[in-house]
Amino acid sequence: MSLGVPEGYDEHARPRPLGGSRRPQAVAAAVCLVLGLGLVTGALTGSWLAGDSGDGDARSAFTAAGDLWHSVPVDQLFPPTVQGQGAGPGGADRVWTRVAVAPDSDCEGAFDPLLAKVLDPVGCRRLLRATYTDATRSHVTTVGLLFAKGDAAAMTSLAGRFEKEDLGRRGDLMPLPYAAKDTTAAGFGARQRASWTVSVLTDAPVVVYAVSGWADGRTVDQPEPAEEAMETGATSAPAQAGLGHEAKGLADRVERALRKNVGTATEHPS
Repeated sequence: MSLGVPEGYDEHARPRPLGGSRRPQAVAAAVCLVLGLGLVTGALTGSWLAGDSGDGDARSAFTAAGDLWHSVPVDQLFPPTVQGQGAGPGGADRVWTRVAVAPDSDCEGAFDPLLAKVLDPVGCRRLLRATYTDATRSHVTTVGLLFAKGDAAAMTSLAGRFEKEDLGRRGDLMPLPYAAKDTTAAGFGARQRASWTVSVLTDAPVVVYAVSGWADGRTVDQPEPAEEAMETGATSAPAQAGLGHEAKGLADRVERALRKNVGTATEHPS
């Protein structure tokens, strides 16, 4: 009896040392490794194909936002009354009341030719507009939502151009107001534009804009972009009247309402 390596038997009943050959175990281990890698790779591939990623969620939200113009009631996009806590000069509160809603339309004739040309790369699926007045009924502001045809890359490119070339401050790229008969905004035309803001979103195919002026129909010789009219110490007529705050404050709150509706549209049932 040997106290050395224990023996076993092969298929011919011949004694052999146990553990003397590790080839079968190595082969088995290799097979398991290959199977394991196959399962992992398959799981990852399935995840990519199913869109189970942050990028997929972003694409879903982007697509949902582009459909809101026909799937969400107008009162949710342009509420009858908009609260602007801290939106006025010096942090004063503002309240805006809707006086008119334009029929949804394409963008033909809705913008000055030069602005239309700048926006052309993202296309126009639909345009929604509404006009509001402040609590004193001395100011009027049109806010618009241009639902674009462009994809995320096109929106990012346009937003980059606006930032790089400072297009949002150019007076020849002001949006047009929406004037409705028999309302406070009846005299709100191109020559009455006083301050404006334009925001190109990159997480939704939407351009948000607003343009403000006086409700009495006075013309404005030197309109001023909202960002400049809101600066401390600004002395222009639009700045002194708070019209930059009117345009920016209302545009921001309509954009918030849009984003809230995007979130609701992409919620999954539990």
